[in-house]
Parts: sequence; structure tokens; C-alpha cells
Amino acid sequence: MSIGVAFALAAGMLWGLVFIGPVLLPEYPASLQSYGRYLAFGLVALPLGWLDRRELARLTRADWIEALKLAAVGNLAYYLCLASAIQRIGAPLTTMIIGTLPVVIAITANHRNHRRDGRLPWGRLAPSLLAIAAGIACVNRAELDAAADQARLGGVLLAIGAVVCWTWYPLRNGDWLRDHPGRNPRAWATAQGLATLPLALVGYLATWLWFGIVGDPFPMPLGPRPGAFLALMVSIGLLASWLGTLCWNEASQRLPTALVGQLIVFETLAALAYAFALRGSWPPLLTAVGIGLLVAGVLWALRQRPVQLGVAPVASPGSIPPGS
Repeated sequence: MSIGVAFALAAGMLWGLVFIGPVLLPEYPASLQSYGRYLAFGLVALPLGWLDRRELARLTRADWIEALKLAAVGNLAYYLCLASAIQRIGAPLTTMIIGTLPVVIAITANHRNHRRDGRLPWGRLAPSLLAIAAGIACVNRAELDAAADQARLGGVLLAIGAVVCWTWYPLRNGDWLRDHPGRNPRAWATAQGLATLPLALVGYLATWLWFGIVGDPFPMPLGPRPGAFLALMVSIGLLASWLGTLCWNEASQRLPTALVGQLIVFETLAALAYAFALRGSWPPLLTAVGIGLLVAGVLWALRQRPVQLGVAPVASPGSIPPGS
């Protein structure tokens, strides 16, 4: 379990990098950043796929279809919503909404996977839900006092869309990994990258074509800062997309879905740290309180351990497993 938590921590720190792309390239449309990131992911996966060719050859047609679904929802749709939300309402608030994922995934997995992984006590999750809701309210007040209501609502809805996409992704991804315990998590990460490549390529070309049709002056194919765009997309594609997915797959093969889903909090904390580092400032008091409530809520949820059906809940240890 400690190794699984360590892999989840590594994945969270790598995935936190995706929140800085829209901040560093604010003039680039969210669609271009999403397709560019996953186009880079797919291209990075090509040589890695050659290294894992024997393992990839074991995948069936159904496995490749599953990888394609995971790529479409967990990669492209998720990051499109995420990048759009960050550009509208900023990284800190978007990060806090994404920060609900640990408990949202836990609740969903609790209902969906209780026969396989055990059930988390519903009553013991209530304090974490209240703490996270209060944390989001604090950051909302601190970050959006000057924002227009329309932009705020649209950005919040996009961030919620990202939560929906990434609630679905770890559940389905975890299903495949738990059903194939002998498979290589690295090869599965590479397979998702290869499945992402054609989707990202079509999306990128469609965006280029659409800009031409509507007369958008954005300079295609690489925008006004091609060097920065390419460097950032390749870095995020390699570190966040491939290596982050690899670490998450390793964690998902070792931990129950309801528990590993809560460990996505590491991404939230890393993203908040990166966002305020780019700002060159500490978070304001109200935002800091919101972050503290988020951490407290998820730590409370982490204290709860799934119990098998027919077994009475037992008081859990006072801390998360060593190695976190």
C-alpha cells in the first residue's frame, strides 16, 4: 500500500504541471492547448510503443477500444474543460473545484465497486464533504470578487465538466487494471498515448480549419510563440501525460479505487503550489483557509478504510499509510 500511495503522490505532482500551461500561454485557445498537449503525448508514445511492442501485441481489440474511450474522455475532453476553466476563472479556483475529485470519486466508487473493493462508511464521509464545500466557497470569494457573473458561471461549469470526465476515467481505468493484474502499467499508459494520437491530430487539424473558416487571426499552426508552445506541449506530454499516467496506473493496480481516487488530492495541492509560485506570492488568507479546509476534508476521508460487505466497520488508523 505504501508503494501505491508513493506512486499516487508522484502522479499528482506531475499532473499538477498541466495547470500552468493555460497560465503561461494565455493567448492560446484552450482547444489548441488540449490538442497540442495530447498530440505531443501521442508522438512521445510512438518510440515508447516500440519498446513495449510485445506487451502491446497482447492487447485485444476490446482493449484498444477501451484505451480509445479513456483517451477521449480522460485526456482530451478533461483537459479541454480544464484549460477553458482556468482561462476564465483562474487556476486557484479551478484547482479547488477539481479538488473535489477525491471525495466525488470515493462516493462514486463506494456505490459502484463496493462488492469488489469494500464499502466506505457513508456517515464518516460527511465531514469531508462539508469541509471541501466550505473550502471552495472561501476560494470562490477570494478569487472572484472582481469577476463578471457570466464568466464565473461559465468557468465554474467547465470545471465541473472536468470533474465529471475525471470521475469516469479512474473508475474505468481502474477496472481494466484490476481485471488485468499481470499486465504492464507502463504499456497501458503507452497504449492510451497511442490511442490519443489520432484523436488529437484530427482535433488539431479541425481547429486549424475552423480558424480559417471564421477568419480567426490567430497565427496557425503554432501560434505567436511557437518555441514556447512546442517546449511546453512536449514537456507536459512527456511528464504529465505519459509519466503521470504510468505512475497512476501503478497506484491503481495496488490500491482500491475508492482510496486511490482520493489521492488525486496530491494533484490539487501541487497545482495550487505551482499557481501561486507563478504569481510570485503567497495565497491570501481566505484562499489559505480554503486550501486548509480542502486538505482537512480529504485527510478525513483518507482515514476511512473500505470494509467488506457483512463486516462491521472498524475504527481506522489515525494517519494515512507510510510512504505518503
